[in-house]
Amino acid sequence: MKDTLLKEAVKMLDYSYSPYSNYKVGAAILTDTGKIYTGCNIENASYGATICAERTAAVKAVSEGEKRFTAIAIACSGSTFAYPCGICRQFLYEFCVPGMKLYLIKKDGETREELFEEMLPYGFRGSDIN
Repeated sequence: MKDTLLKEAVKMLDYSYSPYSNYKVGAAILTDTGKIYTGCNIENASYGATICAERTAAVKAVSEGEKRFTAIAIACSGSTFAYPCGICRQFLYEFCVPGMKLYLIKKDGETREELFEEMLPYGFRGSDIN
């Protein structure tokens, strides 16, 4: 399943809308039911309206009823790994299961694997504030 997830993230680079930065990002999320949801970064002239590839994929998954993510792959057009930004880390934390895998893919095809929890060691969920 890892190879499929990586390929799907790379495929999403072709759909990136990044006319301002020319930095393409693709993401693929694996849910606990085995479904894969994909996304790409979508920039906007009003920079605050830009949405990252990770959140695009997550919103698609949640809007289809999937709320437990077991892995995410993030591909980029750059020469360094594209880690999720702070907003994406917190957004994804809401739906990640313990031990969720994070796969990163650079332009040259090099990959890295980490645990998602390492990206946001003090993340919180809505249930934590009630």
